Amino acid sequence: MNDLLPEQIGRWQHVESVLREVAGRYGYREIRTPIVERTELFKRSIGEQTDIVEKEMYTFVDNNGESLTLRPEATASTVRAGNEHGLLYNQTQRLWYAGPMFRHERPQKGRYRQFHQFGIEALGWSGPEIETEVIAVGERLWRTLGLEGLTLEINTLGSESGRQAFRDALKGYLEKFKDDLDPDSQRRLEKNPLRILDSKVASTRAILEEAPTLYSFLGQEEQEHFERLQDLLQAAGIRYSVNPHLVRGLDYYTGFVFEWVTDMLGAQSAVCAGGRYDGLVEQLGGRAVPAAGFACGLERLIELVSLGSQDAHSVAPDIFLISMEKALDRHGVKIAETLRDNRLDVVFSFAAGSLKKQLKRADASGAAVAVIVDGEFVQSDVITVKPLRGQGEQASISFGELSPFVKKILNIEA
Repeated sequence: MNDLLPEQIGRWQHVESVLREVAGRYGYREIRTPIVERTELFKRSIGEQTDIVEKEMYTFVDNNGESLTLRPEATASTVRAGNEHGLLYNQTQRLWYAGPMFRHERPQKGRYRQFHQFGIEALGWSGPEIETEVIAVGERLWRTLGLEGLTLEINTLGSESGRQAFRDALKGYLEKFKDDLDPDSQRRLEKNPLRILDSKVASTRAILEEAPTLYSFLGQEEQEHFERLQDLLQAAGIRYSVNPHLVRGLDYYTGFVFEWVTDMLGAQSAVCAGGRYDGLVEQLGGRAVPAAGFACGLERLIELVSLGSQDAHSVAPDIFLISMEKALDRHGVKIAETLRDNRLDVVFSFAAGSLKKQLKRADASGAAVAVIVDGEFVQSDVITVKPLRGQGEQASISFGELSPFVKKILNIEA
């Protein structure tokens, strides 16, 4: 688990605002689903032979004897909500979500047992055009955040019949190396050999180098679809490479799959991933609806933003208000509330001390302006305003002119 401290929140809010803005630019609307879902939802959608379901879910039985799980991902929850509320019945939907997810993994850089994901889901479109849009949303996110060094890898899983033929060929190939596979891959060889393609074990990865590829088992329609997608990506100016071993770790993917990877975060190279999952809506009780989407881990994304920028995006007040005497605090409270009424952020220092010490506190707060209330205010309604970030000289301003004067310093429209 991981705490987010106040000095980190500014960067999180910046990234979250960019995600919200970019998703909205493409017409995606926010959906919020529960953190706790019935366990069966994830077993049916993610797949019982996946690492997530076998090893990583936080599952418990409630007082009614029902098995519940802290959500490990949100696509299944989004589809479940769409089915239950009629959002997918003869309709298309562009949806986005953000929030905490939970997986019992080994904590490491950029990966925690409670982590946050942002994702988009495009439901109701079957062609490569919507797949291109989904990719374009991600590319625009990276550009807007100023990220570099991300590489897009794509692949296609083809049709169910093609996957079955490939599954048989892959299993036949891997049987020859069974004793050299890692224990998880040996177990999966019988149950679901495609999952072996997702192995991160170096010795198994070496064996897979000469394994059959899915592309060899694509029918003409799947090949044309994949070629059309690549043509659209090129038209959009989006660079990519084809990774024939990319399958993704969730069983609900059915066609096009992709990942953005980087070498800047150690072993956890994938920053964002997704694909097409045309069977999931029907699998969870709805009518057959084509769908595609992606999810990205916010911790890893924000780590990349931090590596590329020294701007902390700190959350700092506009004004640090100083009352020079306790007897003046009642005037200070009135001034602070008036400034807040004018949509200015104010921190009131209730601490005692010399003006020099108070100004040090004001500077440390990150505020742009110090407003000083002293005896002159009682006598003549005048307040001292001291810019702290090189925006001009100290001035004495009447109470009535205080808000517009500060807004002018901050370049805020009155």
